[in-house]
Amino acid sequence: MKFVDEAIIEIAAGNGGDGCASFRREKFVPKGGPDGGDGGRGGSIWVAADRNINTLIDFRYARRHQAKNGENGRGADCYGAGAPDIELRVPVGTVINDADTNDRLVDLSAHGQRALLARGGRGGIGNLHFKSSINRTPRQFTKGEPGEHRKLNLELRVLADVGLLGLPNAGKSTLIRAVSNARPKVADYPFTTLHPNLGVVRVGPERSFVIADIPGLIAGAAEGAGLGHQFLRHLSRTDLLLHLVDCMPADSSDPVRDVRVIVAELRKYDEDLFRKPRWLVLNKIDLIPADERVRLIADFRRRLRTKTPVYAVSAATGEGCRELMSAVAIFLAAHRAVSSEPDIDARFDASTVEGSA
Repeated sequence: MKFVDEAIIEIAAGNGGDGCASFRREKFVPKGGPDGGDGGRGGSIWVAADRNINTLIDFRYARRHQAKNGENGRGADCYGAGAPDIELRVPVGTVINDADTNDRLVDLSAHGQRALLARGGRGGIGNLHFKSSINRTPRQFTKGEPGEHRKLNLELRVLADVGLLGLPNAGKSTLIRAVSNARPKVADYPFTTLHPNLGVVRVGPERSFVIADIPGLIAGAAEGAGLGHQFLRHLSRTDLLLHLVDCMPADSSDPVRDVRVIVAELRKYDEDLFRKPRWLVLNKIDLIPADERVRLIADFRRRLRTKTPVYAVSAATGEGCRELMSAVAIFLAAHRAVSSEPDIDARFDASTVEGSA
């Protein structure tokens, strides 16, 4: 199935039905009085997170979602029927923004979480409600209210604990293949990865975490070079970033300069993402003689002038990968112990958002 992580849709809730102005007309019942019923409520549009869905591809082709209108009221005290609600099912991790104002509407981060996107219009009132001792033949009734209408921007942000980033061909896909059962495509040309890949890393019987691999960044990504910044949103939920660096680039570029390129692109994209904990991982150390590795790592750290943890691995041979994943698991356990669950970011009242099922 094609991976789609963005979609723009239009939703329209149903209008309420009109109230009815009617009078009882029946043989042998003179002056039967008003009997116009109310209109029915229009259908509302809800959204629900479903862990069995992993892409927004359905919304690329179904761009408009319209709920039905409520029925009009009728005579003989007949109320119009309310229209059924519509429920849109999206992957867990979907963020929904108003396309016109760019306001955050809801962040669906848990399976079964539901939120109201567009409320259906209330039905109008029939003349049955206007009767009184001084108004015995009311002809007043009200029209149904229009339903809400919105244009929405849907963004899928994958739920992962650790994110991999780096230049193309830094070895991100090879690493995720080495430490998990994920099998992304690996080749010797840039931009082999065209969409995020997720893998589950198990470091013990009851210890595991999810790692995400995104397409590589290059200098000028903020201006649209390469695949641009379009996949960086998938790292926004991670607790730790692993910055992979090719210690022996095929183009003979400077690894320190390569690190600074990625750091600059992170800062341009999002300051919060730039401030996330980030470890440097020197990959492809199998290409360097064993007696030169310590000197290379020390020189790399000295030139970069950073206190960031630096690990040396070979994703191709698996050397150093187990130690790296164990350190990541320890970091995540400590981070989860001190962090609290994130609040649902929604602009609606609490009554419009339901928790996990």
